[in-house]
Amino acid sequence: MTGLPGPQVSRAAGTGGDRRDEIHVEEDLRALFGSSKVVFAALAGPAHLVESANEAFFTAIGGGERVRTGVPLGELMPELAGQGFLALLDGVYRTGEPYTGRDARVLLGTGPTAREAYFDFTYEPRRDAGGNVTGVRVIGVETTQVKQAQRLAAEQRVLLEEIARQAPLEQVLDGMARAIEDLSPDEVMVSVLLADPDGRHLRHGAAPSLPDFYNAAIDGIATGEGVGSCGTAAHRRRPVVVSDIATDPFWDDFRDLARAAGVAACWSTPILGRDGTLLGTFAMYHRVPRAPQEADVALSRVFAETAALAIERHQVHQARAAAEAREKAARGDLAFLLEVSTKLTADLDHEQALRCLASSCVPVLAPLCAVDIVDSGRIRRVATAAASAEQETLLASHIPVYDADDDAVARVLATGVSEIARRTPTGPGPWHDLQVTGYVCIPLTDRGSVFGTVTLLSTCEHTFDGRTVALAEELARRAATATGTARQYTQRVKLARDLQAGLLLPRVPDVPGARIATYYHPAGEGLDIGGDFYDVFPLADGRWAFMLGDVCGRGATAATTTALVRHTARAVAPLLPDPSAVVHAVNKALLDRPGDHGTGFVTLVYGHLTPVDGGGLDASLVRAGHTYPLHIDRHQRVGPLKVPGPLIGITPGPDLPVHHLRLEPGESLLLYTDGITEACDHTREQFGEERLVKALGGLAPGHTAQDVVDTLTRAVRLFTGPHGGDDDQAALVLSAVPPASDPV
Repeated sequence: MTGLPGPQVSRAAGTGGDRRDEIHVEEDLRALFGSSKVVFAALAGPAHLVESANEAFFTAIGGGERVRTGVPLGELMPELAGQGFLALLDGVYRTGEPYTGRDARVLLGTGPTAREAYFDFTYEPRRDAGGNVTGVRVIGVETTQVKQAQRLAAEQRVLLEEIARQAPLEQVLDGMARAIEDLSPDEVMVSVLLADPDGRHLRHGAAPSLPDFYNAAIDGIATGEGVGSCGTAAHRRRPVVVSDIATDPFWDDFRDLARAAGVAACWSTPILGRDGTLLGTFAMYHRVPRAPQEADVALSRVFAETAALAIERHQVHQARAAAEAREKAARGDLAFLLEVSTKLTADLDHEQALRCLASSCVPVLAPLCAVDIVDSGRIRRVATAAASAEQETLLASHIPVYDADDDAVARVLATGVSEIARRTPTGPGPWHDLQVTGYVCIPLTDRGSVFGTVTLLSTCEHTFDGRTVALAEELARRAATATGTARQYTQRVKLARDLQAGLLLPRVPDVPGARIATYYHPAGEGLDIGGDFYDVFPLADGRWAFMLGDVCGRGATAATTTALVRHTARAVAPLLPDPSAVVHAVNKALLDRPGDHGTGFVTLVYGHLTPVDGGGLDASLVRAGHTYPLHIDRHQRVGPLKVPGPLIGITPGPDLPVHHLRLEPGESLLLYTDGITEACDHTREQFGEERLVKALGGLAPGHTAQDVVDTLTRAVRLFTGPHGGDDDQAALVLSAVPPASDPV
């Protein structure tokens, strides 16, 4: 019977390296399963005397002293008596009926040299010429190797199924080691070591029968010539057989260890990947000196192939898991950056942005964080964050020194380069109380200039890895940009407000017989100069000029036009007889202005006030396309002054009639811009003149000019809610008072 079929490990062909092709696999299987031969013996008489037998029979029962004839089978093989085989022979001899056994288990030999074997056999009666039974003929085939092949196939199938369902590598390797130990006819201990990614060291993989102290001792051994069986096999990339550890030089450094573990021989086979890379080693240990047979070597190679498949599958799974983890971490980092970036730009206060930076870093990036900026040549700590209020107080109490060489913040401010250390920062600080073990100090840079630092501090077991540092540097970059933008915004708002203030009254003047109140609210964020303006200034003979207007547009052009209107009016009013003449002069100035100074129109109410003896004010005014002034009499009745008049700054010679009005004590005149009546609520409905008149109608008797402003603004805010208005809002209130009243 020739080589029996058995399990095969299929690997990709043509992958190079040390891969064995299908022919080599067949050779391994043939060596494992061998060639089964028929055993034959002729037994005579009731004592079953071995009359003759073939070589296969004597080989099967153990050879040596057992190669004899002329002796009873029970004497030649005494172990058969207790297993029932002699009784079967007796039955065939007595009855003359043959007996056939299938896959029968038999222990051959005694003591430590006994081996387990399996046979298919037949006991046939031997007869003489008269038909009498003279003995028994034994014919059989040893199926031990077939049985082992079946068990091997079953174990291989289990291992391959575990590999296919991605069972843990430790479980697969441990199962493989135990299977080989069970399949081997001799006592054997299996070990699998796994190579580090660089192939320079071997780590414990599986060794269920070796002592724990031995596994721990060889965990991490180097690969190299003469480093035991496994280190040498890994270095050479080919099997290494040490049949006697006690005398082999490869084991000079491990001989005492091997003696303590009770191992005397070690055969090691390298486990190689499809591309020839070292994956580990597969070793078989024996307790007595022993050289491998062909079947042993083949078994090592077959299971090394299985181990390679398991390890490569494990590495692929690990690589995929690592890639997924990196992708998940990258998504998390991106989400974190987007969330913090949104917070950084939500408030255009640059110090609030830096406080947001500190709070966002803790605890995601570090247990502690401090943000410092350079302010007037000194370092100022503007933000801190910590897990507890006590820690935050400690951290906030420490201020770095700007020119100190031993201070990390000072060094980073000077160099503009991040500084990372796994120790406490140099220089004084509450490092011991905070249990600081390391730090990362990152510059905050805006347009090439370092204006501050963000310092992350680790405590206790926390450490900084490359991902955390990269994330912190990106966050610092975004925070620096947001801070720079906020600073620019603050500066622009301050400039716009300063310019706007220069176009409005620095303070309300004292006008005899009158109380005056003003209101101005720019639309939006206040970056642009508004187009609304008002002014009150004295003329000759105790008269006063007043005006309120709205320039088309915003920004620098509007500021230029506003300045032109105000300064023209102030310049010509003392020289011209009435408000109409003054507004005509302003109109001419607007028409004569250079094109690059603006061409938009202007709406305006301009007038003169004259205090009246005994109380009250005489007012004469011109309305040039502006909202109608509102007159509030002493009974709180509110009505518009519907004075005609076109826009100015468009055509020469507009018709601007003068309207005269007596304001009795307790009466007021309200001038306002359309930003008030056109303010909208969330449905985009406008506040309107009707709501304004209704609100002012609720004023109490004896109201003041400021009461008018307060009532107006409160009504607008209640209507618009948080939406505010889309246009500038301005108001000027002139109230007549009795002569005894002190003007305000």
